[in-house]
Amino acid sequence: MLRVAFHNLGCKVNSYELEVMIRKMAENGYEIVPFEEKADIYIVNTCTVTAIADKKSRQMLHQARKRNPEAVVVAAGCYVHTGEKTLMEDLQVDLLVGNQDKGKIAELIEAYLNDRKKEAPADINLETAYPELYLEKTEEHTRATVKIQDGCNQFCSYCIIPYARGRIRSREKDDILREAKHLVESGYRELVVTGIHLSSYGLDLDGIKGIGDSEDFPFGRLLDVLRSLDELYREDGTGLQRIRLGSLEPRIITREFAQALKQIRGICPHFHLSLQSGCDETLKRMNRHYDTARFYEGMEILREAFDLPAITTDVITGFPGETEEEFAKTVSFLEKANFYEMHVFPYSVRKGTPAAAMKDQLTMAQKKERSDILLKMTEKQSDEYRRAHIGRELEILFEEDEMIGGRLMHTGYSREYIRCAFEGDAAPGEIRKITVDLHNSPNYAMMIR
Repeated sequence: MLRVAFHNLGCKVNSYELEVMIRKMAENGYEIVPFEEKADIYIVNTCTVTAIADKKSRQMLHQARKRNPEAVVVAAGCYVHTGEKTLMEDLQVDLLVGNQDKGKIAELIEAYLNDRKKEAPADINLETAYPELYLEKTEEHTRATVKIQDGCNQFCSYCIIPYARGRIRSREKDDILREAKHLVESGYRELVVTGIHLSSYGLDLDGIKGIGDSEDFPFGRLLDVLRSLDELYREDGTGLQRIRLGSLEPRIITREFAQALKQIRGICPHFHLSLQSGCDETLKRMNRHYDTARFYEGMEILREAFDLPAITTDVITGFPGETEEEFAKTVSFLEKANFYEMHVFPYSVRKGTPAAAMKDQLTMAQKKERSDILLKMTEKQSDEYRRAHIGRELEILFEEDEMIGGRLMHTGYSREYIRCAFEGDAAPGEIRKITVDLHNSPNYAMMIR
């Protein structure tokens, strides 16, 4: 029995696809071992969202070769498409597996073992079908991710992902529900619905190739999927209890959409709207197709529809041409928006994107200085959001037991994705409503006695 080890880099979509590849290899008779151990085959599920991600992908591939010089080293995923030339020339890498072929990982490895032939991946930009991927279980015991969409048509000026993932391709609803039902029957109580550009779900099925600058996103097919998933709920607590959404396009948030979401029992009041900049001039250079007024309107709509919803976001600092004045506008907007959490990233030059050729590139020192300012802000805002829940009843999905301060605590997450610790009786997979009476950050978001 050949031993195979995996290492994953990147987003929730990559994590989902990693679990699928692990299952495929196990089903075909391979023994799955930790990446740190000696294996016959190493598979690195790469990421390319930033230059650092590219570097980490190469480092992990080279680490695999050092662990066993005789092993087959496989590069899979996004960096395979954007770094194809580099990887084809890299003698430390034996096999390249593109995003569209992850479901065929076992067959591709068998073929390589027979002919030892290294080939470039197929052009992801020519793919029109959703990849064949199916998940039965994950490493987590209470929450599972369901991927319903791949690809992106937005072409933000800084982003390499459309070149690594191709155009939008949506998964058929029946296939989504088949996987979801199996996961729920296996004991998962929360499903995270995700995709590369989740808000584009169904556009290709309706023959829509793009979306105009001022148009709101059609959301009928996405709502149809979410409503169908919600039918997996069971009052005895054995069915699907929660539906958590991945990142949403800001333009999909309308009052009609928010009210429809509110009517779906399982929807968690936790919404990730990717902002990237709080300055309209910067947003235009980013090719983001909305302004701060439209974004803030979406936040207000969600806050009207849901009680204290957790709204999170992404922000890029030091985008080409970002002046001190523009950054000050971003700071001002972020203070007004008051997010639960902000994921802050210094701008990373991605060769082949329009932003890479823009004038007035900022230094890493400038980017980091601005990132540090926003990181301090999000720490404060996140703390304030959690404190606002003291005295409120939260529904906690318990996940694991931990020793905290010398005491055995049961930890899990609320529907708002607030991490909580509880000292009373609770078991992993159990969902309970408990009133928060103590805040203790940063080791855990809340303590419940």
